[in-house]
Amino acid sequence: MSGGALAGSDGVLRCPWALSTEDYVAYHDEEWGRPVHGDDALYERLCLEAFQSGLSWITILRRREGFRAAFASFEIGKVADFTDADKERLLADPGIIRNRLKIEATVANARVLAGWPAGELDELIWSFAPDPAARPVPKTLADVPAVTDESTALSKTLKKRGIRFVGPTTAYALMQACGLVDDHLADCAARSH
Repeated sequence: MSGGALAGSDGVLRCPWALSTEDYVAYHDEEWGRPVHGDDALYERLCLEAFQSGLSWITILRRREGFRAAFASFEIGKVADFTDADKERLLADPGIIRNRLKIEATVANARVLAGWPAGELDELIWSFAPDPAARPVPKTLADVPAVTDESTALSKTLKKRGIRFVGPTTAYALMQACGLVDDHLADCAARSH
């Protein structure tokens, strides 16, 4: 079956996208699709998905520790206090993606989120998780959508609340990465059954 789960060098069936590098194998097996909770943890994933826009995820994955160092471990309160000097520092940091618009959005989003009650980001994002029983299990990569009604609604809601750089595709990637949906293929060893 074309696009279905494939065996890695260890014989374990995985989603085909995970087999190109060891970094992807580890991310696929240990993180992707597992539930993520907590405002700071979800803010980090939201920021990384925004930085990924237009790039390969491996580019972000390999710089994740650089991003964490540059953005105060994605603690919302600390990033909200970043100054113009911090933004200039970030634009010169080779450990991250130096995109002015994405850096500005990351800081601006922290400032918005710093005004929310604790737990509100977590609650809001998870309120868009679809009923797993209502979703067909993807058998091939062609069965995995890039955008859903839920990701479109999440994107619109976050934008209305002042969050930038979160279109429907970015919102769906966040949903996949943070376990709101399980898009591991049917035969993938990492799929929750």
